[in-house]
Amino acid sequence: MGAKGLRFNSKTIHGGQHPDKAYGAVMPPIYQTSTYAQATPGGHQGYEYSRSANPTRTALENSLASIENGNYGLAFGSGLAAIDAVIKLLSPGDEVISTNDLYGGSYRLFKMVFEKFGITFHFVGMQNADKIADYINGKTKLIWVETPTNPMMNIIDIVSVAHLAKKHSVLLAVDNTFATPYLQQPLDLGADIVMHSATKYLGGHSDVVVGALVVKDKALADQLYFIQNASGAVCGPMDSFLVLRGIKTLHIRMQRHCENGRAIAQYLRSHPKIDKVYWPGFEDHPNHHIAKSQMKDFGGMISFVPKGANYEDAVAIVEKLKLFTLAESLGGVESLAGHPASMTHASIPKEEREKSGVVDALIRLSVGIEDENDLIADLEQAIG
Repeated sequence: MGAKGLRFNSKTIHGGQHPDKAYGAVMPPIYQTSTYAQATPGGHQGYEYSRSANPTRTALENSLASIENGNYGLAFGSGLAAIDAVIKLLSPGDEVISTNDLYGGSYRLFKMVFEKFGITFHFVGMQNADKIADYINGKTKLIWVETPTNPMMNIIDIVSVAHLAKKHSVLLAVDNTFATPYLQQPLDLGADIVMHSATKYLGGHSDVVVGALVVKDKALADQLYFIQNASGAVCGPMDSFLVLRGIKTLHIRMQRHCENGRAIAQYLRSHPKIDKVYWPGFEDHPNHHIAKSQMKDFGGMISFVPKGANYEDAVAIVEKLKLFTLAESLGGVESLAGHPASMTHASIPKEEREKSGVVDALIRLSVGIEDENDLIADLEQAIG
């Protein structure tokens, strides 16, 4: 059976992969080279210079395309480098509609880097997809979606937004970092571009920084490959190898992240000292029915607010945690805790942050794959 016909759990291991041509190595070799010998000018074996292409990066890009059910994958030096390439598809005067509850680094790139080049960004609530239509005009070229969003876990209906985007001939890009292709595959739901911070769940071990894009359309892929090569924000062969190795266990890690996430979310919701818990698996979570229809499970990302919504109380909790590590990032095998207002979302002005619910007392958890009872015991001692 060809890789195209494989189910997801097999694609993570075999999708787009072939034994190495030189010696039959089962794992792709780390081609730690910047350049390649040519027999005559232009007479090479598919590789000329490693910014343009490298065999280890190609292996990763093929794997990325396979697990997202796309035709073309591109790997970058970081998730933000991948987003940067997407925005470079645009021209001065173009407009972008983005969810108003998104990763602070994406917001910073949009507002503080690209806005000065004449691109206009509208940050809007997307829980009701119909409302997005109000912001579409002749200059709109891209809709940027995160679902679940970071850190409020808001769910956006990809099918409805894709329908709207197609109706108005607008590109739809989905940041699929939180869900991963194990839980949802946006290209199959109508998106044009899927983006990942592969640093997170795809790598899975907090040891690499890489970004990814996947598309189905060849013309769009060609534009993005041109930008990738012209701008040069590529990942190196060692980083490519590490993410490729991480992808091979994505399915079993995500299963445990989901199981532990469910247990932690239910524990926090029943705790007398916790006021609000944001997790898409709750039946009363906004758009839970959409999450249920477009996701296989509900993931290991949870945000919560202690009773009283007091900043000092939130900081005291994250400082007391022992098994959960207070750190930036997410998606590793180890559990992490973050304080979005001062960490991942510090670049968003306080009034903008709080409009979308990112209050100073909000704590975000990336639930790892440790024993759930140990994780609950750690939260118990920290919350008190």
